Amino acid sequence: MGVKMEMRRKYWILSIFCFGILLLDQLTKYIVVQKLGLYRKVEVIHGFFNIVHVRNTGGAFGIFGGARGGIGSILFVVVSLIAIVAIIFLFIKTRENEKILALSFSLVLSGALGNLIDRLHYGEVVDFLDFHIATYHWPAFNVADSAICIGIGLMALEILKRDRKRSTKSQAPNPK
Repeated sequence: MGVKMEMRRKYWILSIFCFGILLLDQLTKYIVVQKLGLYRKVEVIHGFFNIVHVRNTGGAFGIFGGARGGIGSILFVVVSLIAIVAIIFLFIKTRENEKILALSFSLVLSGALGNLIDRLHYGEVVDFLDFHIATYHWPAFNVADSAICIGIGLMALEILKRDRKRSTKSQAPNPK
């Protein structure tokens, strides 16, 4: 009973976070598309944060961007589908007690799905969060991008924590 309950918890984490973040991502993009013309901006915090309406035909931060609907768009859809399948596979392999890892996969999956929906619907990704300080300007991004970054960050921290535990165990003296 305990193992089944733990297993259910892992899938609840996936369901709740993936659905919630996907819903938030798509809702915020819908509002931006409906209320803000393309390339328009609303200054929220002067000199620091704007809400903008831009489109990204490329990958993260616009790398490999090009014409909408070209071979690059098809490539990003295929890569997204492969990544989604890989994330689901890794999630299934996650042990029941690895809650942080389950959460990180859920975040990355929701972000990948959110941006894939945009690519299939618009042929590009809707970005709207725009941060800048003085002359430094971060490329615009969205909720899905944030979920992916947070998920990968949690994954990296979990891996570092595991490595530290293994390193500590291997350096401990063996009792004879």
